[in-house]
This record gives sequence, structure tokens and C-alpha cells, in this order.
Amino acid sequence: MGIDKESDIAANLQIGPTTLGMVRIYIEGNGIEFPLDFDPDEADEIAEEIRAAAARARVMKG
Repeated sequence: MGIDKESDIAANLQIGPTTLGMVRIYIEGNGIEFPLDFDPDEADEIAEEIRAAAARARVMKG
């Protein structure tokens, strides 16, 4: 599946700090769990990429 392909897969997403000072993105769905830990600087970069993608999506949507 590519990034531009629709999907019927449902998942839960949680984001928050860990006790070790990391930022965790936790994805859960269909019997799988993905805890992804990032240092705060990496998390800031991911947030910037999400904001940029949202801006591009708004332009594409019209």
C-alpha cells in the first residue's frame, strides 16, 4: 500500500510523553501494537512534517 492509497484499516493513535523523557506515538489495531519512541527533537520534526502535509492536503482539497 502506498501513502496515497485509501485504506479501510482502523487503528487507534495515542501520543504522549514517557517516563524516560521520550515522546511515544502508540498505534494499536487489529491485534497489533506499535509503540514508537522519539526524542523530543525528532518529535518536533515529525510534528512539522504533519503540519506541512496537512497544509498541502488543504490545497489539494480546494
